[in-house]
Amino acid sequence: MKKILFLSLFLFASATYAQDKKEQALLNAVEKLKEAMVSGDRQALESIADADLNYGHSSGKVEDKETFVETIASGKSDFVTIELKNQTYKITGKTAIVRHQLHAKTNDGGKPGEVHLGIMLVWIKQGKDWKLLARQAYKLP
Repeated sequence: MKKILFLSLFLFASATYAQDKKEQALLNAVEKLKEAMVSGDRQALESIADADLNYGHSSGKVEDKETFVETIASGKSDFVTIELKNQTYKITGKTAIVRHQLHAKTNDGGKPGEVHLGIMLVWIKQGKDWKLLARQAYKLP
């Protein structure tokens, strides 16, 4: 009986640790995306985005990976700061959905501004890495 109980606890602890590790890797990817968007680091942006990225703006405009990277890296879309609030996530197999509010100071075209958006991100697991597959933004009231 003690062996069964120990084995059950070991399996539960192992499954919990594995899930926590997967969740932490996802949350780290979200943070890397945020940092890359603020820094405009082309290599970081390219490495976090999936080749088939579908990046939707609150205006309805949709960009592919190449356009998303170029827009941020060139400074055309310039995030000075980004704060994420009320983040939730759900991992199902090798797919994850992350939702949060994004509050940012911008400097697009040298014009200071602010954005307040609701965001939904779709991530896919590729090997050990989470890659951004899709993003959709909407304006917060």
